[in-house]
Amino acid sequence: MNLILCEAHEVGAGGLVILEDGRGAHVRGVLRATPGDTVRIGIIDGPKGQGEILAIDGTRVDLRCRFDSRAPDRPTVDLLLAVPRPKVLKRLWAQLAALGVGRIILTNASRVERPYFDTHVLETTTYRPLLIEGLQQAGDTRLPLVSIHRQFRILIEDELTAASHDELRLVAHPDGGRSAIACASESDHRRALLAIGPEGGWNPFELDLLRQRGFETIGLGSRILRTDTACIALLAMLHEVSRRRGDSDRTR
Repeated sequence: MNLILCEAHEVGAGGLVILEDGRGAHVRGVLRATPGDTVRIGIIDGPKGQGEILAIDGTRVDLRCRFDSRAPDRPTVDLLLAVPRPKVLKRLWAQLAALGVGRIILTNASRVERPYFDTHVLETTTYRPLLIEGLQQAGDTRLPLVSIHRQFRILIEDELTAASHDELRLVAHPDGGRSAIACASESDHRRALLAIGPEGGWNPFELDLLRQRGFETIGLGSRILRTDTACIALLAMLHEVSRRRGDSDRTR
């Protein structure tokens, strides 16, 4: 845990935050902090800051916190993901938040099994703590926005807005063409929307519908990857291109 996260309602008068759960145990047992020490803390979807430890009493840790004036920017990459197997999705939640995504749009597809939508892994009470776990690992406060769509065609045709000049749209497919790095490097778009299909990929109808909405097909070479591996690899590539572009802009 590289950043302790709290809810906005947990911040009291004068920036007082009281931890009495696993976060307090982390401060005591892992950080081995003592009164007078400071720890990194943030408000979910809010700013980061520093918390001075006022007291530690058994399972309770009292902090006086001071927060930055503004929250971090929301990640510039969004993910449109065909719902994977529940056990895959469960281990993906934290990793997606750690890598950094602004939105997670979960959708149906022809190769998605219907029971996948009935799993508890799609319930807010299950995935929200996992997303927070990923944010605490990465040191971010911006919780990804999650939406779930059972009808792929309605999502793409009616709910997904037309491609804007500010957004690069990419769809991954096992026999896809160009690399994500090449597409993103040549683009001057500020945001990216990455679509990753189910095991076995999108079917021709789904691919055509995505292309009509401005998605360019990309691939990862000749190897066929599992959904979680493809998500991590492609998101890492897009973030690296974004980082390089930011570094280049700052040196101009």
